[in-house]
Amino acid sequence: MQLEPSSGRSARYQIQGVDVLSIAEQFGLPLYVYDANKIIEKIGDLRSAFSGVNLRIKYAAKALTNVSILKLMRQQGVEMDSVSINEARMGMLAGFAPEQIMFTPSGVSFDEVREAIELGVQLNVDSLSLLEWVGQNYGGSVPVSIRINPHISEGGNLKISTGHADSKFGISVEQRADIRRIVEQYAIHIVGLHVHTGSDFKNASAFLDGAAVLFNMATDYTDLRFIDFGSGFKVAYKEGDHVTDIADLGQKVSTAFQAFCERYGRNLELWFEPGKFLVSESGHLLVQTNIVKENPTRTFAAVDSGLNHLIRPMMYDSWHDIRNVSNPEGDEKPYTVVGYICETDTFATDRPLPEVRPGDVLSFENAGAYGFSMASTYNARFRPAEVLVYDGAPYLIRQRDTFEDLMRGQVDVPVLNTEEIAQ
Repeated sequence: MQLEPSSGRSARYQIQGVDVLSIAEQFGLPLYVYDANKIIEKIGDLRSAFSGVNLRIKYAAKALTNVSILKLMRQQGVEMDSVSINEARMGMLAGFAPEQIMFTPSGVSFDEVREAIELGVQLNVDSLSLLEWVGQNYGGSVPVSIRINPHISEGGNLKISTGHADSKFGISVEQRADIRRIVEQYAIHIVGLHVHTGSDFKNASAFLDGAAVLFNMATDYTDLRFIDFGSGFKVAYKEGDHVTDIADLGQKVSTAFQAFCERYGRNLELWFEPGKFLVSESGHLLVQTNIVKENPTRTFAAVDSGLNHLIRPMMYDSWHDIRNVSNPEGDEKPYTVVGYICETDTFATDRPLPEVRPGDVLSFENAGAYGFSMASTYNARFRPAEVLVYDGAPYLIRQRDTFEDLMRGQVDVPVLNTEEIAQ
């Protein structure tokens, strides 16, 4: 979001030249707004960093699953990574060919895996039991990749660290012989190796450590098409945050990958599955201040949103910059910004902000990833609408929930339709 001069007030927030307050007025609050240009910019950054290799970008759709976002990714030549059959179906609805969709389930039923195979998506096997099931049911007729747990403990919050020895994700690198035994027993066709050790890596070392594991295991298979390094690029949530140096990462990982391909005897594809990296900075959650509550110990700014719309601060202790869109030049004061949910749903504690008044519009920044996609209707609250700003114009890409949406699927049991009160 850009801060640009404007007549009528000293400064205003705009996305692609569109006044944010006008977007709020047009579509109502609370509201998720995404900047398509920022997504396209991040795609370009990744491509530039890996320009020397045969790169495929697979957008991790769980970060933001709106079908219009998926269509934007496809328009930009990005493919898709899914973790559920419904994500895969949404991808196909958005126009992705089945072979462009990676499916990496974790502990799902075999029925769901069978459905994915029937759709024709690329199956990424996460466990020895699933690998054996594939062999027993399909032999070598279904090309699969294998997700390896490299026993690497890197990244940020433990809840998003997935490559350590105690993680539920992937097949342990120490079970290499078991993998090979099952593959040989059923003549399973292995076309790729995959690793995803978590999120928020600050430098290339974690990727290089994971790469070394996969490069070593690749010698077990002669018909690989790709090596998939997952993702985990760190983005900045506040000023001074250390971020992943994508250019440095691209140079170091590309060099290691090219050397591996030379040893392997042919050029393979290098896959990445970024989610947060592509969409986080594009997203802004706009909310309205309901009340400003002065307590003896602190001042609360209560807004028309909560953990039902943005759970990351409560779930991960994550930081989101907050901007007072309505009063950017106000005198700065500390506010504890809280939601309207009947739980502790604190977005920020004692955060210095330009004076916040009832009715002021605030913007939670870096809200594109794991914002709406983790939203709920807790407390019977509506989920927000979503808007995409594309080519300088805002487009509604999801309607706000209605009461009918809350009641959809609920069944009125006739025997309970009585005025009698149990004594």
